[in-house]
Amino acid sequence: MHTTQTCYGTRPSTGLDIAAPEEAWKLGTQLLMHVMRARRVPATGVSCGDSPCAECLAPHLARVVTAVARREPVSFVLPAFPGKSPNPSKVLGPMPDMAEQRSLEFLATLCERIQREYAPGARVILCSDGRVFNDIVGIRDVDITGYQHELSAMMARISTSSLATFNLDQVFEGLSFESMRERLMLEYGESLEALRNAVRAGGEPHRLYCGITRFLVEDATRPDGTASRSALQRECRRRAYEVIRRSQAWGRLLEAHFPQSVRLSIHPQTCGSEKLGIHMMETADSWLTPWHGVAVDMGGRFVLLKRIEAEALGARVVAREGRASHYELTGAS
Repeated sequence: MHTTQTCYGTRPSTGLDIAAPEEAWKLGTQLLMHVMRARRVPATGVSCGDSPCAECLAPHLARVVTAVARREPVSFVLPAFPGKSPNPSKVLGPMPDMAEQRSLEFLATLCERIQREYAPGARVILCSDGRVFNDIVGIRDVDITGYQHELSAMMARISTSSLATFNLDQVFEGLSFESMRERLMLEYGESLEALRNAVRAGGEPHRLYCGITRFLVEDATRPDGTASRSALQRECRRRAYEVIRRSQAWGRLLEAHFPQSVRLSIHPQTCGSEKLGIHMMETADSWLTPWHGVAVDMGGRFVLLKRIEAEALGARVVAREGRASHYELTGAS
């Protein structure tokens, strides 16, 4: 990608470029930095984690500046909030809980920070991808439906206009869930062989493949399991390819629907990636997400952990509205 260097960062030459004044580039950079402060990067291999460089900003800045120059809200697309992990050692149950609530509140607060500096503000479109691959990861369609409904109710309780939802049900309305997935792959899918070649070449595709495989193994490792560890790993490696294929197809669909939005991700992203990884909750694990963990109140400060980790620390379950919500660790600071 050709770029033009300015005192406010790098101007990528993309189809989104417009004749934006220097003030728009300066303000756009300031707004994007709010997101950069919460970015999710790999545990190793990124030297500019605390101080994003021009290469980090380049894939996203033109979209922000375009919105600023047009005095429109800055739009972010986040494929996330798919559905809770089916592994009871990681989560409290199939419905959204305090982990999702705190994450939604973070995103709403992020938009509020942007609006303080830029009146049109920002919006985050939560593109729930649970229906895309739930049959592969072992989550029932009925649980995906329940999760999506409760997530919408949670957003209504937060009373924010900066968050919106988008899912496969809206794209292929009226089709069966299986037909929705088939249509997605028919229209936007990549061949399995092309993905295998990309993973073999190493780099980002291989890192993503390893991360997804690890998640699948964790979700499938349960006390009532009968498969050997090696057999489980083989099966999860096979399924990881299909999860990635469908996730990429979903990403292409989102690009077609939201071409001017900044693309966020819940996976760690390297410097210069077309996706911007973002943490919505404090966690020591660069891969852990609210739907693979639980919120733990550490004395007024919520931290994301796996359920088994929270219980190992001696944390107790806190219920809200008749359902387990989060954990509380007495005496933590």
